[in-house]
Amino acid sequence: MKKSIVSILALSFLFVLFPLKTNAYMVKYKEDFYKLFHVHYQQYPDDCMENIYWLEKAVQADFANPLYAAAKIETEKDWEKYRYLFQMHLNLKLIEQHMRLGRTYDKQVAHFYDAPWKDVYIENLKKALSCYQAGLYYWQEASLWAEKANTSSFRFLFLTDLQYWEDERERIGNGELDYEKILNREISRVSGVIKEFEEMSDKY
Repeated sequence: MKKSIVSILALSFLFVLFPLKTNAYMVKYKEDFYKLFHVHYQQYPDDCMENIYWLEKAVQADFANPLYAAAKIETEKDWEKYRYLFQMHLNLKLIEQHMRLGRTYDKQVAHFYDAPWKDVYIENLKKALSCYQAGLYYWQEASLWAEKANTSSFRFLFLTDLQYWEDERERIGNGELDYEKILNREISRVSGVIKEFEEMSDKY
């Protein structure tokens, strides 16, 4: 017991005499902010809002030098397509996070026995609705960047390090990925559930 205490005190003394040096790193570029985005297996509203914050910062930030890009960049054309794909991908991730956040407040069906708590459900459903509506803005942005990355000048240029992003671009281009349709369906459904609650008697 005495030996362990002596060892701890000795180590503490050494750390005081010779503190560890750490290099400060400033989060500044798009690539840096994107690294802070992460998805939990069990994602709570605060996790979604944190991710939305980092993704928004990434959208607004400048790109790092091509040497530090998330893919190997060899030509100016690579660099141009990389920037378009990155912006597209960030906006798609913002849609996903808004949908995840919306689902935490969503209630799929208005049951008659929910009447006593209808005001709470309406409040939460309106939060879900605003999340899905926000997603439409990001879809417009993602579609715009996907279109820029899909022009004929990039027909035979593929960034193999970013195959997943290239797949997203292709799926948007051929209509396989269409968040507008998904979001509008959710907006219509949630609006209907809100209306049911508003018209519901609270006698139950």
